Amino acid sequence: MNSRNKAACPGAAGIEDQVFVAILKSADALAAQAEQLLKTSGLTGAQYNVLRILRGAGPEGLPCSGISERMISRDPDMTRMLDRMESRQWISRERQTEDRRVVKARITEEGLKLLKKMDAPVRELHKRQFAHMSAARQKTLLELISEVLAHEPE
Repeated sequence: MNSRNKAACPGAAGIEDQVFVAILKSADALAAQAEQLLKTSGLTGAQYNVLRILRGAGPEGLPCSGISERMISRDPDMTRMLDRMESRQWISRERQTEDRRVVKARITEEGLKLLKKMDAPVRELHKRQFAHMSAARQKTLLELISEVLAHEPE
């Protein structure tokens, strides 16, 4: 069935539906490859994301709410994930004296070592994932995705 016939068929997905599904399938496939790589070091994608966020925060660290705001995907149980990461000595947490409700998380030396070990393999994975596209096409794709992310649907 060509695209002209598909558009004429009752119940055929509109272009917006097709774009939405294509984005989700692409994200899922790319994330699955990354998860496989991270699993070799005992990390999940969410844990890796937390470590990268905390590395970027520097020695000051971040409160849990600050980590949640920067996550790629929302994790409904951030506290439990941070508990597991702390038990593996990848992060440390400390209740703030000025506001006892705030607990700041910081990446540990062990967490930094793990991230450093993963930096090159993750970079290589991303290069392989997009090797079939020219740099110009990758840039265009990034611009289009950024446009989607910047627009708040009504």
